[in-house]
This record gives sequence, C-alpha cells and structure tokens, in this order.
Amino acid sequence: MKIPLSYSLRNLMTRRLTTFLTAAGMALVVFVFAAVLMLAEGLQKTLTETGSYENVVVIRKAAGSEVQSGIDRIQASVIETQPEIATGSGGKRLAAKELVVLIALPKRGTEKPSNIVIRGIGEHSMLLRPQVKLVQGRMPRPGSSEIIAGVNIAKRFQGGGLGESLRFAVRDWMVVGVFDAGNTSFNSEIWGDVDQFMQAFRRPAYSSVIFKLSDPSEFERVKTRIENDPRLTQEAMREPEYYRKQSEMMAKFLRVLGLTLTIIFSLGAVIGAMITMYSSVANRVFEIGTLRALGFQRKSILAAFLAEAISLGLIGGVAGLFLASFLQLYTVSTMNWQTFSELAFSFSLTFEIIYEAMSFAIIMGFVGGVLPAIRASRMDIIEALRAS
Repeated sequence: MKIPLSYSLRNLMTRRLTTFLTAAGMALVVFVFAAVLMLAEGLQKTLTETGSYENVVVIRKAAGSEVQSGIDRIQASVIETQPEIATGSGGKRLAAKELVVLIALPKRGTEKPSNIVIRGIGEHSMLLRPQVKLVQGRMPRPGSSEIIAGVNIAKRFQGGGLGESLRFAVRDWMVVGVFDAGNTSFNSEIWGDVDQFMQAFRRPAYSSVIFKLSDPSEFERVKTRIENDPRLTQEAMREPEYYRKQSEMMAKFLRVLGLTLTIIFSLGAVIGAMITMYSSVANRVFEIGTLRALGFQRKSILAAFLAEAISLGLIGGVAGLFLASFLQLYTVSTMNWQTFSELAFSFSLTFEIIYEAMSFAIIMGFVGGVLPAIRASRMDIIEALRAS
C-alpha cells in the first residue's frame, strides 16, 4: 500500500514557515547556479553569433586572435586571389583586409578606463556582416578621420556618442555614425577606414583578411591551400569557429567559478533541508507509528518523506529559476581575457540550463531528505505509538 503524494504536500503546507525558509535557501543556490551558467552562455552566444558560416577569417598561425595577428600586404593580396571567394556587384571579390588594435577609453560616469577594439574596415566589410545596421548618422568617408561606434560604445564610453570625438593615435576622430550589430561582439567595437588607422597607429601589416565563400562547402579546399602555401604563414577558420575560440577561456572560468560557488552554497541548503526533515520526523513520530499500524510498509514511509524533501527542492528550483530569468533584461560588461578588450553581453537562459538547474535542485532535496526518511522508515511501530 502506497502513501499518496497529496499527503506529503499537505505536510509541507502545514509547516509553512520552515518550508518557506528551506525552499528559499535552495532557491538562492539555484539562482546563483543558473546565473553563472547564463552568464557563460550569454558570453558564448554573443561571440558565436558574431560570425557567419559563409565567412572565413584568416590570421597568422598561432596568433590566437586578430589583435595578435599580422598579415603583410603581399600575403593579403595572395589571400584575396583565392578562387573560392564570392563576387559581388561589379565582379569585385567579397573580401576585406582589416586592422584590429586596442585602445583605452574612460567609461561614462566612472572615468575608469577599459580596453576597446578599434577595427579598420575595408570597402566590403559591411557587406560581409549583414547583421550590422547603421542606426544613427552615416558611414565614415574613406580617407577621413571619421569613425562609427557600436551601440555599447556609444552608451558606455566617453566620446563614443554621435557627434562626439575621440582622441587616440595622436589624432582626433569624429563619431559620424552609430551601428547596431544585434547580439554580437561588434557592438563593443569602433570602426573606421583601415588605411587611416594603419597610418595613425603606424602599422605596416593588416590583422586579418575576411572573405565570403561562393560555396560554403568549399571551405576545406581553400583552408588547405592557404595553410600549405609556402608564401603564407596564415591559418583559415570559419568565422563562427574563430569567435567560439575567443570565448572558450572566459566561459570555462565562469562555469568553474559557478560550480565552486554552487557547491559551497549547496552545503548550507542541504543541511537546512536535512534539519527541516529531521524536525518533521521528530514531530510526527506518533503519525508514523499510526501509518505503520494501518499497514503501510517501511518503503512507503521512506518514499513519502523523500517526496517531501524532493518537493522542497522543486519549489526552490522553480523559485530560483524564476528570479534568474529576470537577469536576461540586463547587460553586463567585462574584459574578454583572450582579446583583452571590453565586451558587453546579456545573460542567456536556455532549456539546457533549466534542466541542469532543476536537476541540481532535485538532487539537493534528495540528499537533504534521504537520512531523515531512512530514520522515519526504520521506526518501531510500538515505540512510535507510545510516543503519544
């Protein structure tokens, strides 16, 4: 004979205060666990969505990022001649030679400086990135000291707004436009004419060459040709793969940090659940004896008390995830350790995170309730009835 689940739920409702406090502790743990996973997911999502599957990024071998890469003009010209590159209007190849450097800019309100990506773009850079839309102003004129800024730069950094000016590389640069690149890392960059940036920063080489494939299935062929060409010292990657690698170190750190904090906090939550369940057993000795006298077996008592503990975990898990879901409304800004530049991104809640958080909440409830449930199931009928 089995004890119905409604019996366990009614017992939780009877002890509203202890149920609330225990579930609140579990909710805090789930909130922290989910928040850190959402942070890591948001970082990876922002970077991986930056790239297009049809685009190829070419950088110097072992450079790791565009900031550390260098491609001289002759090598860039060789890369541009690859037959797999798509052509646009007028028969021009859809390729762009770009320069990426870092500068420090003060944040609005705090004066605290942070590294910002400056990207020198070519004629086809915008065509290669259709997700980038100009939302204010106009494009910079070629050969001028004009720049456009991502929306995160315009909002967060001094001199980054439309009509404002920035001074770097011993020159003044006028912001003539603001662009929105959706949920991508481009929103945290400043773009301008590549030739002007190379002169201003005294850089003789490009950082990367970006091009679009006429047929995405031809990637392996062009990759092999570029990496085996004795004139070149570059490697080729699909754009999404390149940006995924930019997020690996930071995302791994965030997940390890989240797991560490969660384990520490979960110990307190499990102990709280255990105390609650032991208290429940102590206050219901006669009730347990009555259930045994009515014919309920030890395993039914064990299952009933485990159901209470797991229900506490479920309540805490739902509450923690509900609170964590509101984090998606916020944008955070931090330094990407692989590029050493400022990156703004949002928390991202996925079904995988929901599954992991709820599973963790159930495990906390089970671990906190298993010992009290075993104690309740092993009570002697006669001694339990005498406790009244």
